[in-house]
Amino acid sequence: MSQDKTNPVAEFNAYRAKMNDKILADKNKIINRIFNLDTNAFAAGALDVKTKELLGLVASTVLRCDDCVRYHLESCHKEGVTKEEVMETLSIGTLIGGTIVIPHLRRAYEFWEALDENAAQE
Repeated sequence: MSQDKTNPVAEFNAYRAKMNDKILADKNKIINRIFNLDTNAFAAGALDVKTKELLGLVASTVLRCDDCVRYHLESCHKEGVTKEEVMETLSIGTLIGGTIVIPHLRRAYEFWEALDENAAQE
């Protein structure tokens, strides 16, 4: 990634961390429990983490949540998911979600490229 471009992965993670810290600092019992439930739901269990992240990715695609898609793409990348596995998962999300999902598919593809670029620089 060239130095003059912003890093979409770093930008997303910085914003997410900053806002999560602010939200959790308010100590709202329900919100904190939802965050905890979300974390625990994606831990290894009967399904491994990779499978759960792919399920999260397909559900987020169908629901058209770009932030959720980015989060699950990054988690998938960390779990060693291949581009082919991601594209197959996104194809199911696009099929189920319909053509309205295509703009989210474009942004997901672009974010996956950014994840690959970041990994290549490490």
